[in-house]
Amino acid sequence: MSPSNAPLAVEIIPVTPFQQNCSLLICTATRKAALIDAGGDIERLLAVAEKHAVVIEKLLVTHGHLDHCSAVADLRDRLQVPVEGPHQDDAFWIDQIPQRCQEYGFPPARSFTPARWLAHGDEVKVGDLLLNVVHCPGHTPGHVVFVHAPTGIAFVGDVLFKGSIGRTDFPRGNHADLIQAIKERLFPLGDHIRFVPGHGPMSNFGDERRSNPFVRG
Repeated sequence: MSPSNAPLAVEIIPVTPFQQNCSLLICTATRKAALIDAGGDIERLLAVAEKHAVVIEKLLVTHGHLDHCSAVADLRDRLQVPVEGPHQDDAFWIDQIPQRCQEYGFPPARSFTPARWLAHGDEVKVGDLLLNVVHCPGHTPGHVVFVHAPTGIAFVGDVLFKGSIGRTDFPRGNHADLIQAIKERLFPLGDHIRFVPGHGPMSNFGDERRSNPFVRG
C-alpha cells in the first residue's frame, strides 16, 4: 500500500458486523506496529499482527465511538501497551462504551483512559515513524486524524469517506465544525494524500475536494 522504498506498511482489517476499518500500521525498519481504531475481533487483529511478525507497541484511537475503540481496553491489558488518542473532548464518549455496546448489540466492552490524550499539532511515534496529529472536530468533538506525511497517507476515522462525510447528528456533533476541519485542516495537506476512512474504501484528498458533494468547492 505504501511505496516500496518507504519504511511503512499498512493492512486494513475490517472488523465486527459494522465493518469498520482497523489499521495495522507497521514500521518496516523496526517491525514495531500500532493498531489504529481497534473496534473488535481481537483474535483476528492479533492473528494479522502475528502474520506480519510485528510487535504491537501501542494502540491509537481517532475517536470515542464504540465501533472504533471497544476492543481497546482488553487489548491494552493483554498486550501491556499504552493507548494514545483521541482528544480529551471525546472522554464522554469513551465513558459510555459499556452502555452503548449494550444498546447496539455489541459484545460487552469496557471504557478506558488513554495514557496520552492528543491535541492538534502533536506527534505520535510508531517505531521510527512519526505521525502528525490533526484535531478534526465535528463527527465527535475530540476526533483526531493521524497523518504520515513522508508516505502521504492519513487515517481519518469517521471525518471523511469516499464520496461522503461523517455524521454530525450524534451528541456534540457539529456539521459546520466538520466541514471547516476538512477544508482548513485536511485538504491543505495536499491532493496527493491518500486516506483510510473508518468505513469503506480508501480515497485521496484531491478526489474528494473535486467530487465529494459534501465538501466540493
